Amino acid sequence: MSLKRLTAATAMFTAIAATAALAEPVEVAGSSTVFPYAMMSGDTFVENHDFGYPNVESIGSSKGLKRFCEGVGADTLDIATASRKIKAKEIKACAENGVTDIIEVRIGYDGLVFASAKKGPSFNFVPADWYQALAARVLVDGALVENPYTSWAEFNADLPDVGIRTFIPASSHGTREVFDQKMMLAGCKATGAYDLLLAENGGDAKAAGKACLITREGKAVEELEVTGTETLDKMRGAKGSIALLGLAFYETNVGELQAATVEGVSPSSDVIANGEYLVSRPLFMYVKKANIALTPGIKEYVQTVLSDELSGPGGFLTIFGLVADPELASTREMVTNEVTMGASS
Repeated sequence: MSLKRLTAATAMFTAIAATAALAEPVEVAGSSTVFPYAMMSGDTFVENHDFGYPNVESIGSSKGLKRFCEGVGADTLDIATASRKIKAKEIKACAENGVTDIIEVRIGYDGLVFASAKKGPSFNFVPADWYQALAARVLVDGALVENPYTSWAEFNADLPDVGIRTFIPASSHGTREVFDQKMMLAGCKATGAYDLLLAENGGDAKAAGKACLITREGKAVEELEVTGTETLDKMRGAKGSIALLGLAFYETNVGELQAATVEGVSPSSDVIANGEYLVSRPLFMYVKKANIALTPGIKEYVQTVLSDELSGPGGFLTIFGLVADPELASTREMVTNEVTMGASS
C-alpha cells in the first residue's frame, strides 16, 4: 500500500473511532428486577465490542415503557426492560408517537416469593388467602363488608394465628401486576366476591376486576416504591410480617428468610421454568427497531444479553436467581432478523 493510501486509511479509521467515541450510549431503562442483570451484562458487552458502556436505569416497568413510547430518535430510550408484557394501551401510545416497530425479547423468568422471617411460622397460601387478607372489602356471610380480619387464621384455620402485616410493591412495578392478577383477582373470584362486585358494577367485568384489586387501609398492607433491601429492613422492624420479593433477592437472603409455598409448591428455578409454580413471570426487553440504525450497539447489546454465557442454563442470569428461557435460541434468531411484534418470522 502506498504512503498516500496508508495515510488516507489511517485518517478514515481515526474518523470512525472518533465518531464511535462521540456516539450516544445505548439507553436502557425500566424494571428494577432486570436492572442488575442488564447492568452486569454491559460489562461483557464492552469487553467484546467497541461501543461505550450502556446507560442502564432502574425506574420500574411502567415508567420505562412510558419513556420508551415517547418517540423515535437518538435522544429517546432505545430499550425498555419490563417484568411483564407490554400492554395494549402502551402499544397504542407508542404508535401515536411513531414507535411502530417493536422487538419483544424475552430474556428469562422470575418467580415471586412470599417471604417471612426464618424463625417465624411457615405458610402455605392459595390466592383466596391474599384476597381475604388485603382486600378493602371481603365476602362475609354472603355480603361484601369492610375487611374485618386482623389475623391470617381468622379466615383460614390452616394458616398461623399471627397478625396480618404485609409489604407489597407499588402499582408501578411489574411485580405488582403479577401479584394482582394471580393472587388478588384469582382470590377475589375464588371467594365469590367477584360475582357480587360484578353485579354492583352492572355486569362490567373490567370494573369488577379493578374493584377486586382495591386494598384496605392501615398497617395490614404497605406499598413500597423500592423493593429488596428496603423491604427487608421494614420486615426486621415488623414481627410476623410477610413480603413479596423476587426469587433472586430471596435466594441471597435465605439465612434470614423462609419462603411460603403456594398451592403446596415451593418456589425454585425448576418449577418456575416448567410453569408449576403459580406466581412467576417472564422478563422482557423491548427494543425500538428504528433506533438500531441511529444508536450504535443496540443490537449487539441485546445479542450479548441473550448469549449462552449470560442467559443460557447455568449462565450469568442464574446468579441473580433468574431462570433461563427454554426458547432462548429462537429469541436470538428473532433479534438477529429484527422481527417485530406481530410480524411473522
